[in-house]
Amino acid sequence: MSEASSLRVPNRWLIVVGGSLIQLCLGAIYAWSAFTGKLTDHNGPFAFTKVQTQIIFSTSLFTFAVIMALIAGKWQTKAGPRKVALVGGLVMGLGYIVSSLMPTFAGMMLGVGLIAGAGIGLTYVCPIAALVKWFPDKKGLITGLAVAGFGFGALIWVKLTEGFKFGPVDLTPGWKGLYGAGWTVPQVFMLYGVLFAALIGLGALTLCNPPEGWLPEGWTPPAPNASAAPSGAANFGPREMTKTPQYWGILVTFVFASVAGLMVIGVIKLFGVEALMAHGLDKEAANVATGTAMGLFYALANGFGRIAWGAISDRLGRQRSLVVLSAIQGVVMLAFYYLGGSVAGLCLGAALVGFNYGGNFALYPAIVADFFGNKNLGLNYPMVFLAYGIGGVIGPILAGRMGDAKMWLWAFVPAGIACLVSAVILARLRPPTLKGTAF
Repeated sequence: MSEASSLRVPNRWLIVVGGSLIQLCLGAIYAWSAFTGKLTDHNGPFAFTKVQTQIIFSTSLFTFAVIMALIAGKWQTKAGPRKVALVGGLVMGLGYIVSSLMPTFAGMMLGVGLIAGAGIGLTYVCPIAALVKWFPDKKGLITGLAVAGFGFGALIWVKLTEGFKFGPVDLTPGWKGLYGAGWTVPQVFMLYGVLFAALIGLGALTLCNPPEGWLPEGWTPPAPNASAAPSGAANFGPREMTKTPQYWGILVTFVFASVAGLMVIGVIKLFGVEALMAHGLDKEAANVATGTAMGLFYALANGFGRIAWGAISDRLGRQRSLVVLSAIQGVVMLAFYYLGGSVAGLCLGAALVGFNYGGNFALYPAIVADFFGNKNLGLNYPMVFLAYGIGGVIGPILAGRMGDAKMWLWAFVPAGIACLVSAVILARLRPPTLKGTAF
C-alpha cells in the first residue's frame, strides 16, 4: 500500500453523494419530453413542429458532447473537478433562464440548446473523473452510481413539471405538477435555471481528487503490462488512444447506442400519444400514459440500469456486458413501434430501452478506463463521448422527421439494426497493445 493511502482524506462516499446530486440536475436534459407537448400545441403560444423540438434537444446534446470533449476534460485535469463543475452549474442555470426570458424557437436554441448544453458538457465529466480515481477497486459499480442520477433526474424534473399521476391513480393528491398549478413553460424554465445553479454548486463543493499515490485500504493495483489487458493499468494519452482501432470501434458503437436511447427520450411523448390515440385512447389518457412511460418507467429504469449494468460488468466483464446489452437493445428497438400501441407495451418498451441505454453510461467510461487506463480518463472519455453528440443529432431528428411524416416505424427499425451491429463490433474488439491491434 502506498504511503499516501494513510494520509487524511475525505470519506470517498461523500463524493459519491455530491456527484449524484450534480447528475440529478444534469439529467434534466432527459426531461425534454415534458415540454414537447406544450411546444407543439398549435392552439398554444409556440406551435413548433416535431422536428423543431428535436432540433433544440439535439443542439443541447451535441453542444454537451463537444464542450465536454474540447474543454471540460482538459480544464478539469488542470483546475480540478470542483472549479469546473461550479462554472458548469452556473452556465447550465443561465441557459434555462435565457430561454425563460426569450420563449421563442431561437431563444430556446440559444438558451436550452447552446448555453445549457455547454453547462452540462462542462460539468458531466467532473464527478466521473474524480470518482474513478477514488474507486479504482469498484470501477464498474462506481461509474454506474456516478451517472445514475442523470437517469433518475428525468423522473424528478418530468414529474415536478407534470405531477405524479399513474393512470387513474393520483400518487400525490393535491399536487398536480407545475403545469397543473398554472405555470407556463417560461416560468418552469426560470425556476429550473435557479435550482440547477444552486444544487450543482452545492454538489461541486464535495468534488476533489485523491492525493497523489493514494490507494483504497487493502487494495493493490494490477501490475502494468505491455499488452494492456483490461485492467486499467496501462495509461494511454488521448493522442495515443485515438490512433488505436479500439477507440474507433468503441466510438461507433457508442454512436449507435446513443441514436437509440436519445431517439426514444426525445419523441416518446409525441410518438406515444399518437400511437395510443390510434388504438382508441382519448388524448388526456394518452398524455397520462406517455408521461408515466417516460417520467416513471424510462427514468427509473435508466437510473437503475446504470447501477445494475455497472455491477454486472464487474463480474461479467465490460466487453461481454456491452455485447449483451447492445443485442437486447437492438431487439427492443425493432419491436418498439408495435409495443407503443398499448399502455402496457409502451411502458415495457420504455423501461427496457431506458434500462439498457442507462447501462451504456456505466460501461463505456469503465471500458475506456479498462482499455486505456485510469489516469487519463478525464481526458480520454470526453473523446469517446463525442459519440453521444453525434447520436443526439441523428436519433432525435430522424425520429422527428419520421413523426412529421407519420412514419414512426422507420425511426425505430434503423436504430434497432444499428444496435445489433454494435453487438457484433463489440464482440470482436480485443484489448489494445501500445501499438494498437483491435480485431
